[in-house]
Amino acid sequence: MSIRPIYLDCHATTAVDERVLAAMLPYFTENFGNPSSIGHVYGWEAEAAVKQTREILAGAINATPEEIVFTSGATEANNLAIKGVAEAYFKKGQHIITVVTEHNAVLDPCNYLKTLGFEITILPVKKDGLIDLSELKKAFRPETILVSVMAANNEIGVLQPLAEIGEMCRDRQVLFHTDAAQAIGKIPLDVQAMKIDLMSLTAHKVYGPKGIGALYVRRRNPRVQLAPQQHGGGHERGMRSGTLYTPQIVGFGKAVEMALAEQATENQRLTQLRQSLWEQLSQIEGIHLNGHAQERLAGNLNISVEGVDGAALLLGLQPVMAISSSSACSSTSTAPSHVLTALGNPQQLAYASVRFGIGRFNTQEEIDIVAKHAIATIQSLRKTSFMDSRQGKRQSDLAPAD
Repeated sequence: MSIRPIYLDCHATTAVDERVLAAMLPYFTENFGNPSSIGHVYGWEAEAAVKQTREILAGAINATPEEIVFTSGATEANNLAIKGVAEAYFKKGQHIITVVTEHNAVLDPCNYLKTLGFEITILPVKKDGLIDLSELKKAFRPETILVSVMAANNEIGVLQPLAEIGEMCRDRQVLFHTDAAQAIGKIPLDVQAMKIDLMSLTAHKVYGPKGIGALYVRRRNPRVQLAPQQHGGGHERGMRSGTLYTPQIVGFGKAVEMALAEQATENQRLTQLRQSLWEQLSQIEGIHLNGHAQERLAGNLNISVEGVDGAALLLGLQPVMAISSSSACSSTSTAPSHVLTALGNPQQLAYASVRFGIGRFNTQEEIDIVAKHAIATIQSLRKTSFMDSRQGKRQSDLAPAD
């Protein structure tokens, strides 16, 4: 039987924790009622479970349970936030501000709105991946209705200054949305202190199930209006119709509850593993760290490697480790990562990049194995590249003159 590679792609998805699965199972077979069926015990059980998860998610971000709207994931939450605000505030203005390093689940809805006549300002980032707050300040217009900036980047792990952005938006009476899919359970989030009006969440980045997410929608100071993007039944305060998927919702709540309880110790452990991996890899020349060295997720390490072909690098690493070079949602694209090119990396260096997503189930022993294999692979590819270039030079020397 073949040995499976070490999983280091936790920004793409995570395994469902066994404790999360145990919490979910009764809601498939025993407590299987529809939470909207309020006329009997089966519905009451499901409704109570859904309510409990609302309370957990609300507590995680300092919101109220009524402000949590369940969706199928962060992509739907982002679409509901951006398109919902655009439609609801159309008469107030048609200008939205976002950032070049956002996930496509934010950039694509914004590009769609451009076809409807909206103006979209896409801010650049600095070399370290952080936005320039002075550039944001200059981008505001009287007709600006929404700013969307992700909390933690899915490729380079960079943490944006949410509180400062929120303050700037509130001063101008502009709504602030953040995609916190990678951040929930990993960093402190407070929608009141950070003045966040809409926040997208998902379960599967934090050891919960796929197919379930949520959107926080502020109810007061200010009360956010959203035009629903899915109709039929008026569920979720009319914002998102559809029967709630109780087992997934229960798993979401359990996953976030566990992540919050273990956040401080887990971040310390992940930081140590990340630093160990970086210290080992950086012993060889031509290894570049992508993103801010400190303002990043504890389990994220994104590097670019000089002197190697990107496809050959990934192919050489794959037998030992499961990793990716960019967002899993755009991994079929042949273009270099838009996030890495936004940092100013040359195209060739952006191609030769690796994202390590270290998670709950990784160990120091695995990190050492990964580092050793990565170093050997890089050195081998560089040697092969050098020999190929020498061979090409000899052949050109032997070629007859014109």
